Amino acid sequence: MGWPHRLPDNPAIFVGGGNTFRLLKTVEDSGLLDQIPQKVRGGMLYMRSSAGANLACPTIKTTNDMPIVQPAHFNAFGLVSFQINPHYIDADPNSKQMGETREKRLAEFHEENNLTVIGLREGSWIAVDQGRATLHGETGAKIFVKGEAPAEWERQTDRPA
Repeated sequence: MGWPHRLPDNPAIFVGGGNTFRLLKTVEDSGLLDQIPQKVRGGMLYMRSSAGANLACPTIKTTNDMPIVQPAHFNAFGLVSFQINPHYIDADPNSKQMGETREKRLAEFHEENNLTVIGLREGSWIAVDQGRATLHGETGAKIFVKGEAPAEWERQTDRPA
């Protein structure tokens, strides 16, 4: 069974994980790219995980996924004003791996973009209500703002959404 072409008037929608590029393309192909944000702005609860968190953002540019399919563009739902990098992993200073860290990749994102990025660690989540975002969970998140040093987002504190 494929995606519906019209959303029901249910009080909630859950958008799960998988490959963010494929998820966005599926949403585009199903004609839901405009419907979902309209429903959420009209009061429908939007719950998400992983790639679904990327789709809540203005774009999918901070996904960790490989572009296995080509969506029409990188624009997402824009339900929040910031980007999310789900499954954020802090660099291990004792690691012998010399590749790029997530922090380095997000710095590269900021070379071309001005949006704040939330590096959301496993076990944490963000609740957004009435324009305010609150961090929950045990592992926390790191905030990346262009031109500033990364900072920890303290749990149970609010930020503009």
